[in-house]
Amino acid sequence: MHTQAEEPVAPQFTPAEIPIRPDWLAQWHEPILDPGLPVIDAHHHLWDRPGQRYLLDELLADTRGGHNVRATVYVQCRSMLRAQGPMALRPVGETEFANGTAAQCASHLYGTLRACAGIVGYADLAGLGVEVRPVLEAHLQAAPLRFRGIRCMTAWHPDPGIAPNSGKVRPGLLADRRFRAGFAQLAPLGLSYDAWVFHTQLDEVLDLARRFEDTSIVLDHAGGPLGIGPYAGRRNMALREWRAAMAPLAACANVSVKLGGLNMHVGGLAFHRQPCPPSSEALAQAWRPVIEPCIEMFGAGRCMFESNFSVDKGMAPYNAVWNAFKRLASGASVDEKAMLFAGTAARVYRLG
Repeated sequence: MHTQAEEPVAPQFTPAEIPIRPDWLAQWHEPILDPGLPVIDAHHHLWDRPGQRYLLDELLADTRGGHNVRATVYVQCRSMLRAQGPMALRPVGETEFANGTAAQCASHLYGTLRACAGIVGYADLAGLGVEVRPVLEAHLQAAPLRFRGIRCMTAWHPDPGIAPNSGKVRPGLLADRRFRAGFAQLAPLGLSYDAWVFHTQLDEVLDLARRFEDTSIVLDHAGGPLGIGPYAGRRNMALREWRAAMAPLAACANVSVKLGGLNMHVGGLAFHRQPCPPSSEALAQAWRPVIEPCIEMFGAGRCMFESNFSVDKGMAPYNAVWNAFKRLASGASVDEKAMLFAGTAARVYRLG
């Protein structure tokens, strides 16, 4: 691992995503690195909320910036839930929405991007237990060509200064008996599970991976290394804990990792407080202690790059994020780059 000085830290808790400032982002200017390299963005969201609009138009504006983004994976974010009907089935509305966006792109009226080529939705595994199966089947019926898995937002920490944007989460959810009864329904339907946790919870993911070896688990946001609360100004300590917890997960063949999501407020970086957006060199330097160990431990065949947009857009523009990833992968072989930027995501999410 490369050593470096501690990064500037943000306030201990920001209750919402870091605001997106178009004028500030527009100050960024760099040539696009390796523009022909095929890219699958393995993790992004779409929503229309007060002060936060990121729908197909905004996604297309980002993906048309010069990188060769061929397809994307949509991940649940409580967007466009059904307003009526049984509560358990209301999250199926999000899958219907994402599938509709995918159908728009499949028309090629908006270019060749296959947006939402894979869809990860939500089902209440802990609340429904084994009875979650009809909900999973409803998701598959809503998007039979694209629905690939489930994510439950389980990031939790006892420090009140640490909280994800998804709100309050019950501790120990991954070990809950009913959660696991619901989790057991995924593999028979060919579905994967996206795990969003902080690095202090990685032992829970490890136990889950060992007990359900036939279920593909995708670790979001590089395993959630923290940089706020008790870790504010102590990034090296957090990274030591994170790496020690990631090592045994790398031995689980059913676990893969998304490389990205490092510009969220919980990571403790503060690029959004600078007068200009960060260069891709600055981003690569800040992310290197996380990205490089992931690739070393899991291998390129189980790692995939993600933008986590629009959440991460508050700290850097889309093109800067992918330039930074390309800088970090500059020493990889041609085959390794193909896996990191597209192949792993295509395999894990069965994108064809």
